[in-house]
Amino acid sequence: MTATDRSIELINVAAQAAADKLAHDIIAYDVSDVLSITDAFLLASAPNDRQVKSIVDEIEERLSKDLGVKPVRREGDRDARWILLDYVDIVVHVQHSEERVFYALERLWKDCPELDLPEEAKATRGKGAEHAQREEAAAEAEDIRDLGGEVL
Repeated sequence: MTATDRSIELINVAAQAAADKLAHDIIAYDVSDVLSITDAFLLASAPNDRQVKSIVDEIEERLSKDLGVKPVRREGDRDARWILLDYVDIVVHVQHSEERVFYALERLWKDCPELDLPEEAKATRGKGAEHAQREEAAAEAEDIRDLGGEVL
């Protein structure tokens, strides 16, 4: 069994919406062979809680406006560290970058086929790592300044 055309359409609209809000590392898996409750998972992440919420709001708005669907369940809003949108046919996971690394959902679903996504969504691969490196470099520079050193 493979994800339905409708599920793939939902995934593509959601992935594009996430990319438009600068989500990192967008990926989708066809989980229809291993789960009976849904066809596909979309994973995306962001470096802060506010952006996680913004991405989720955009996905929800775009799926409602473009395809006339609303999630049957939305979980995780309070902390905005991992928000889940359940559309029955697909489930969208938008995680804070730290949760993305800790829970490593890609590792759990690595044996499932990846779904093809819009180019803008594919271009987000590796953005989480790039952001983490920039943040680390900025923190190191700040530490050097705090110690009275000079940053070259």
